[in-house]
Amino acid sequence: MAKICIVLATYNGEKYLPEMLDSLVAQTRPADMIIAIDDGSSDSTAKILEMNRTRLPMQILRSPKNQGHRAAFAKGLEEARLQLGNDDFVALADQDDIWLADKLETLENEIGDAALVYGDAEVIDGKGQRTAPSWREFSNIDTHNSMRRQIAGINNVTGCLSLFRASLLPVILPISENVTVHDRWVAMHALKNGGIKPIPQTVVKYRIHGNNAVGGARQPSMSETLATQQKWIEEILCHRHELKLSNGETRFAEKLLEISLLRQQSAFSLSAIPWAFANRHDLFLQAGTIKTLQRVFFMAVGLPLAKKIFGKN
Repeated sequence: MAKICIVLATYNGEKYLPEMLDSLVAQTRPADMIIAIDDGSSDSTAKILEMNRTRLPMQILRSPKNQGHRAAFAKGLEEARLQLGNDDFVALADQDDIWLADKLETLENEIGDAALVYGDAEVIDGKGQRTAPSWREFSNIDTHNSMRRQIAGINNVTGCLSLFRASLLPVILPISENVTVHDRWVAMHALKNGGIKPIPQTVVKYRIHGNNAVGGARQPSMSETLATQQKWIEEILCHRHELKLSNGETRFAEKLLEISLLRQQSAFSLSAIPWAFANRHDLFLQAGTIKTLQRVFFMAVGLPLAKKIFGKN
């Protein structure tokens, strides 16, 4: 029988972690192992993990200092790779969510021949009150994503809602620090190595409370966004063969990188507009005509002009 390994990342999570661990205990299809990476917590998080080792098949690895969300999951996945076979599965867990009791059972039953399966979530706040019935609707997530949209930074796979095959680990790892979001990297490899299967079932209560590593994080400045985009696309192009990019996908990435570099230095690039318009369905989330045209136009606006006219930094 295939094993399921949960990789859990924690950092100063004492407020919500006990409820999260309770939901793992309650799984109708229990995990075979849990690899918990505590990312240098200074509160009682590590103690809470230790207290739950008798209830859960948990291995705890502690980082001496906080290295960030991506690094913690990368470390956990590296450890999982050493202990799992190709027929096993991996589930990613955040410290502040609540898993529905049938989450692992549902995802394992539904994955079929796909490399990765993911469900939907109910959105809750810091007090556990529901704020939205569907994470997909709340975040305008399209279940029919493409590699080009992933290159552009539009990810439709939320890690805590997914289950993927351990056979992906050799191609996923290592996860570079230039990978902006670890679950996007997982999704891109899954897309090219067996495919991704979305299912409508709600499998998690996804908590957004203002301190999330991703969902509630501070919005970056324009300069930060462009610099991050540059590193992200450079990383993709560096791994184009492992990601099995087609010639068209490679050209798309190269053009987007060219525009990103240009926008960091030039005030305005008129030539970006026709390309952005032609590729608008890959570059932007679905929106009305006016909103889409605004986004197309802004693709031509460079940082110097944005600072002067729009007060961006």
